[in-house]
Amino acid sequence: MDLVGIVENPIPRGPVAGFFYGKDGVRLRFARWRPSTAECHGTVCLFQGRGEFIEKYFEVISDLRKRGFAVVTMDWRGQGRSARMLKNPHKGHIDHFSQFDDDLACFMEQVVLPESPAPFFALAHSMGGAIILCSGVTGSWFSRIVLVAPMIGLAPRVLPRPLMRAAAQILNFAGFGEAFVPGGSSRPFEMEPFAGNRLSSDPYRYRRAQKILEADPELGVGWPTIGWLDAAFGVVGALKRVEFPTEVKIPIMIFSAGSDQIVSNKAIESMVPRIPAAHHIVIRGSRHEILMERDYFREQFWAAFDAFVPGQARSYQPAVSSSAS
Repeated sequence: MDLVGIVENPIPRGPVAGFFYGKDGVRLRFARWRPSTAECHGTVCLFQGRGEFIEKYFEVISDLRKRGFAVVTMDWRGQGRSARMLKNPHKGHIDHFSQFDDDLACFMEQVVLPESPAPFFALAHSMGGAIILCSGVTGSWFSRIVLVAPMIGLAPRVLPRPLMRAAAQILNFAGFGEAFVPGGSSRPFEMEPFAGNRLSSDPYRYRRAQKILEADPELGVGWPTIGWLDAAFGVVGALKRVEFPTEVKIPIMIFSAGSDQIVSNKAIESMVPRIPAAHHIVIRGSRHEILMERDYFREQFWAAFDAFVPGQARSYQPAVSSSAS
C-alpha cells in the first residue's frame, strides 16, 4: 500500500505502511517510521483531526524523527485511506465517538505495541485531541500527551451551542444523520480559497495540502454529517463532566491557537486548571492548525514540545497556564 508523495511534500524515508482492523472489521490505514537519528527516545503516536490524512503530516513526522523519535500514525475511520462509513465517501460520518475509542485501542494493540520502542507519547490535533484526552482516563499507553487545539468544545457559528446540539439531536433522531450539516458539501475544507480560510495563515503549507489532494482526491473528505455533529456534541458533553478533569492522571501539554475559529478556546481555558498535571500554552495569532502554520508559530510549538516530551530538554516545570506571543 503506497503513501502519496509530491515534490513539495516528499514521503519521509523508510516508511512501513499497511492496514489493521477495528473491532467491527473496518479496515484502517497506518504508517510508521524509525527515527532518523542514531539514538531513539521512544515513539510518538500522531493522531489527526477530522477530515485529515497521513500525508498531510509528513513535515511533522520528519520533525519528530529528527528529534530522535519513532513515529506511528493512522487514518481515523471515515477519512484518508481508511474505510469510509457511507456510500458517499466524501461525507465525514461517525455514529458514535466510542468507535474512535475502539479504533485507538486496536491501533495500539495491533500496530504500536508489537513493533515500536517504548516509552510512548501522544501528539493529537483537534478531533484527535478529544479522543486522546479521553484515553488519558481510560488508557495507560502514553507517558505524556500533547494536544494541539483539542476539540474540547466547538466554536459557535450560526446558532448558539445549546440550539446547535438540540437541532443535531432532533435531526439525527429523525433519520437525517447521514445528511451533510446545513450548508455542507463534498468539498474538503483544505480546498477552500486561502483568503479567509480558518485553518492556517501560511500560504505555502495551505497550498501544499491542496496539492496533495489534487494528486490523490480520494484522500480528502468533505463536510461532516449531522450524525457526526451529534456524536461530537456527545463527546464534548462527556469532557465537560465536572469530575472528568480530575480523572486525567497523565501529564498533558495543551496548545491553543489564539485565533482559532474551529474549536472553543474558552472551553480549553476552563478545563486546564482542573487537570492535575496539565500545562497550557496559547500560540497568539495562530489559526486552528498550529502544526501547519507559519514558522513563527511552529517554532513556539516545537520549543515547548522539546521542553515537555522526554528526548530533548528534560527540565520541564509544570505550570497552570502560560502564553507565547
